[in-house]
Amino acid sequence: MSNRLKEVLEGREHNYILPFLWQHGEDEHRIREEMARVHEAGIGAVCVEARPHPDFLGPKWWADMDIIMDEARQRGMKVWLLDDDHFPTGHAAGKVKQAPEELHRKFLAERYIDTVGPANGTSLLLDTLLMNGLRPTFSTLENAKGKNKLISVAAVRRDSSDGSLLNECIDLTDLITDGILYWDIPEGYWRVFVISESKDGGSAAQEDYLNPLVRDSVRILLDTVYEAVYKRYKADFGSTFAGFFSDEPGFYNDKTTFDFQSRPGKKGVPLPWSSAMPGLLEQALGGDYRKKLYLLWQEDESAQFNAVRYAYMNIVSKLYADNFCSQIGDWCRARGVEYIGHVLEDNNVHARLGPGPGHFFRSLWGQGMSGLDVVLWQIVPGFDELSFRNTSGEADSEFFHYGLAKLGVSLAHIDPKKQGRTMCEVYGAYGWTEGLKLMKWLTDHMLVRGVNYFVPHAFTQKAFPEPDCPPHMYADGKNPQYRYYKHLNHYINRMSHLISGGRHVATAAVMYHAEAEWSGKAMYFHKPAKVLMQHQIDCDILPIDVLLESASIKDNRLVVHQEDYKCLIVPYAEALPAAIIRSLVQYAEQGLEIFFVEELPSRTSEGLDAADELFTLANHPKVKRVALDILAQELTASGYYEIRADQYQPYLRNYHYQHEGLDVWMFFNEHPYQTLDTKLELPVSIQGDVYAYDAYLNRLSKVKAIGKGGELKTVQLVLSPYESVVLLHGKDLETCTALPSYAVEAVFELTGEWSVSIAEAVHYPSFKQWGQLAALSNMSRPDYLPRFSGTFRYETEFEWSESSEQAILELGEVYETAEVWLNGEQAGVRICPPYRMEISGLLKKGINKLVIEVTNTLAKDQRDFLSSFAQQEPSGLIGPVTVKKITEPAGRPIRT
Repeated sequence: MSNRLKEVLEGREHNYILPFLWQHGEDEHRIREEMARVHEAGIGAVCVEARPHPDFLGPKWWADMDIIMDEARQRGMKVWLLDDDHFPTGHAAGKVKQAPEELHRKFLAERYIDTVGPANGTSLLLDTLLMNGLRPTFSTLENAKGKNKLISVAAVRRDSSDGSLLNECIDLTDLITDGILYWDIPEGYWRVFVISESKDGGSAAQEDYLNPLVRDSVRILLDTVYEAVYKRYKADFGSTFAGFFSDEPGFYNDKTTFDFQSRPGKKGVPLPWSSAMPGLLEQALGGDYRKKLYLLWQEDESAQFNAVRYAYMNIVSKLYADNFCSQIGDWCRARGVEYIGHVLEDNNVHARLGPGPGHFFRSLWGQGMSGLDVVLWQIVPGFDELSFRNTSGEADSEFFHYGLAKLGVSLAHIDPKKQGRTMCEVYGAYGWTEGLKLMKWLTDHMLVRGVNYFVPHAFTQKAFPEPDCPPHMYADGKNPQYRYYKHLNHYINRMSHLISGGRHVATAAVMYHAEAEWSGKAMYFHKPAKVLMQHQIDCDILPIDVLLESASIKDNRLVVHQEDYKCLIVPYAEALPAAIIRSLVQYAEQGLEIFFVEELPSRTSEGLDAADELFTLANHPKVKRVALDILAQELTASGYYEIRADQYQPYLRNYHYQHEGLDVWMFFNEHPYQTLDTKLELPVSIQGDVYAYDAYLNRLSKVKAIGKGGELKTVQLVLSPYESVVLLHGKDLETCTALPSYAVEAVFELTGEWSVSIAEAVHYPSFKQWGQLAALSNMSRPDYLPRFSGTFRYETEFEWSESSEQAILELGEVYETAEVWLNGEQAGVRICPPYRMEISGLLKKGINKLVIEVTNTLAKDQRDFLSSFAQQEPSGLIGPVTVKKITEPAGRPIRT
């Protein structure tokens, strides 16, 4: 038996949860109490959130941190720390403002002047322009200096009929004297572009932030925060003190702070810049690079702007990776701690500027874990294709459902530093509408894609009600579901333990689209990923850097680190870098099958000649062009799949993980309302049984699996909405104690009267009588308890006259946690559908007393702003409540 499975069955799994613990400067008692609440919820770590604290790095801050560290040492917990006083990371506790000017953020800005010729002896007053916008400034020389440094001036000929830019450009930079351009204007219309370096630019909220492109600027954050923490807790580094967390660092060069479409080409927006950029651009674009810089904002008839923008994005994303993320990661690794966190990924900004980092994989390569986050209603059950309006506007639901987690886990799979670990900040800012039911769904959404570390958002010590981004897990004792939160956490730790420390198995690799998007028309990577996911064909997303630097072909497979893939899928790209086009030719010649979605590229990103290579790809037998809508069918026909359902199951998610001697498959029904019922073919040998593992109850049951050939078994999979299951196949599983299988023989609905009482969280378990119900109904209807948040207690009696005491209790619809007692004995707790419990051994002949407690969320009472973005569910027990008589056949469909 695998050690991992044995450990979870024996309750010896590790901790994979590190919730935010918000600090506001509360007194010692409240800090210690909140640490106790975290620990008793089954969590072994915290991530200290500094943002709300009034004295970051001051005496009160260190006193509070000392208390947290003391509690952690006593409880055997780990402490992580968010690494700045502001969101996002990069403020460096205000120290950038005091740093030398060359360490401040720099931007490249564009301004132009329209001219007409012929006109000899003309001059243009460049020093009176405020290069960073269209605002006027003083015309005197003393006041016209501004904060700008001239980079280049270029004149571009315009079409006299429509004003468009033509392909004739003159570099005028050397014609400037004392801030004045002296130029004999040739015949025709010309637009003179003035490109300058400026400190002014970007979001006002990040005005005094470090420059992530400059190593010494990033060093301010290290010197200010990291070194201070190291000095105080050096003895705890690598033991109690686990590491640092960066929260959504990025460029933030756009005054519209969270414009997810911000990239080269957006008019009037300054671009990230540093003193190293001119030399790097000259290497990429040639000695005349200065006269091409205007193409970062403008387009001309030659389309060479694509090559200029590609070069720019390629440079800034690498500078960010080397100077920000990798520098901090190296500092942490040298001191025995880890560096984790996440960037902003929303609506595909992971490959863009604005709040983005330029390139998802580069931006996190230096960290010890991969990272992502889900907050603010970004992922909503059922909205996997239609957009969903959240606090940021219209969410790209396809990206959030089919792309986001895939980015994170793919990075963890291919970077040895990550050790297969992906962290997700989760649950945050959904409002009090979000309870354990939705949390469980979001957790399974992440687990079934391979996420195995979780940062719940959040615990707070501030007195209730705290309006900052609910829900809060304990909420000063006011959260009625807190007492059940540990059930979710035990589930997370068991599942994460099973999908850690081994090897992920996937059929296909999909190329990341960033470079393609920088240089022309391109398809998002998550378009093919979605098609594959809906057909149970697993994949990883691979950046071009990895394909060029660490991938190899062995036995016709693409190998990266511990992963190997049967094929490579290239989303449509008008252009790709020349190096990857050459490598794709080599891959095909070494036997790897490559699928280009829709069409092959027509050119290179740099504008280099690759006609021969593109011709070879277009005619190679290992290269196929395939339409997106039949991609899955093409892969299946080629044998590039692992499991196969007997019918189309677009909401069945799957993840395959291997340990020595053990195969682990997780399956999750992602549909919020429909039950899934299908036959699955699993690629396992006919030797050995298939077992279903219920991580919530921590129990195994043998599954009826029919052998087919020598290497396949067929199982019947039945999953209710919100339901997940793990299938296991390996050595020595028969030594585990397995639950008996069952089949339903008869169903009895409980139709008697119910006595209902209620208790708010602060009064639980002291209930007050509410009344009687002849039929179960929504308790939040206007004439019942529309503003009540807490626990409803339902009591009834029923007679059991059947000969068998083997039975299942099903509660039907429940909103939303349920705890059940039968004849005074606890039957179980359920936090999401299916609300099904085995009551064999508790049921007796004659009169049976049934008590059901149902707990809703605080949304009914609080009615907070964040909850207004989602539909509100009912409250209480809706039913029908049924008792199902069961028998115990040798095997059964998989029902957890």
